[in-house]
Amino acid sequence: MVKAGDFKNNLTVDIDGTAYMVMEFQHVKPGKGSPFVRTKLKNIKSGSIIEKTFSPDDKFPKAHIEKKEMQYLYSDGELFNFMDMETYDQIALNAETIGDALKFVKENESVTICSYNNEVFAVEPPFFVELVVTETEPGFKGNTAQGATKPATVETGATVNVPLFVEEGDVLKIDTRSGEYLSRV
Repeated sequence: MVKAGDFKNNLTVDIDGTAYMVMEFQHVKPGKGSPFVRTKLKNIKSGSIIEKTFSPDDKFPKAHIEKKEMQYLYSDGELFNFMDMETYDQIALNAETIGDALKFVKENESVTICSYNNEVFAVEPPFFVELVVTETEPGFKGNTAQGATKPATVETGATVNVPLFVEEGDVLKIDTRSGEYLSRV
């Protein structure tokens, strides 16, 4: 059990059967009345953010979020299939659960599957991936302003803004959290 007075950022707690992550918290001691904790909480499953206040003595059970590394196998249209590398068990997740987490992930790469109470709610791709540019316009010398970029399509079908010197066939290092080009490999 965690007291509201002991909240920390990124702590996950179970409030009324729903898992929430503490995004922000503030201990408030007004001149009159009793102190309270003002929080901003993110619903783990839906992603919605709510603001709530609690007494510092309110207690909540810690929500245990299970993270398991799995291999992304393939997509068969509406379902995405993953395999546990230790037990070889396979699971299939729908596009709603996946969101755009696999935008930069190729088949047979490892991802992290997040679940709460044995229900998968998110897929986390690796922070950085290396992908081949399959389509981009040629860049011309001389037409550069400071930091000019152009769109490039990578092998997963995602589009990334890249510097003008990047060409088709180049291997790029991409940050999956922001979708930004980092460097050529």
